[in-house]
Amino acid sequence: MNLLVEAMQYIQANSQEFKEAVVTHLELSGLALLIGFCISIPLGIISAKNDRLSSLIMSAVNAMRVIPSLAILVLVMPILGTGFVPSLVALTILGCPPMLINTFLGIKSIEKEAIESAVGMGMDTRRILFRIEIPQAVPLIMSGVRTASVEVISSATLAAFIGGGGLGTFIINGLGMYDFALLFVGAIPVALLAIFSEMIFGLIEKMLTPYKKA
Repeated sequence: MNLLVEAMQYIQANSQEFKEAVVTHLELSGLALLIGFCISIPLGIISAKNDRLSSLIMSAVNAMRVIPSLAILVLVMPILGTGFVPSLVALTILGCPPMLINTFLGIKSIEKEAIESAVGMGMDTRRILFRIEIPQAVPLIMSGVRTASVEVISSATLAAFIGGGGLGTFIINGLGMYDFALLFVGAIPVALLAIFSEMIFGLIEKMLTPYKKA
């Protein structure tokens, strides 16, 4: 309890610094998730539609999943240096696999009978994709987005190691100085942001799939 009190006192005394760290953390996480979404959804659909490309893309994605978060951050440093941009690139890479894999599985899980019925009704490939396949795949796609959001928000703390800023700065400084109250200043907001993102995307999923039973 004393540590929480000390953490709150630090935030009150350094409110501007704390706000800037929160904003940077949200910018990093939000942009990484948005860019990852724009990359992953089309690639997931392409992979599901093209057997030749699917093995190549899915193998690359599965290989990315086994690379530790910090290792990805370190790998981009020699190419992009340090700061916000390399952190954003690394977090985007981290966020892509869950969304891409779930999109792939969502499209693949569509029953062939539904596609055949749509073709029989005269629907072209584009209309089938946007009216049947994507709507039915939404639950799995959103599940991937929820997973990615938690991973990205959590991993964004590591961006501080390469000068990306964010709430990870407090965690690193707290560990370095054995100041656990300072560590809490960064760790607790990150945990709350991760939980909040899980709840928000859960609500969005329910809004997009009103037919799905709770």
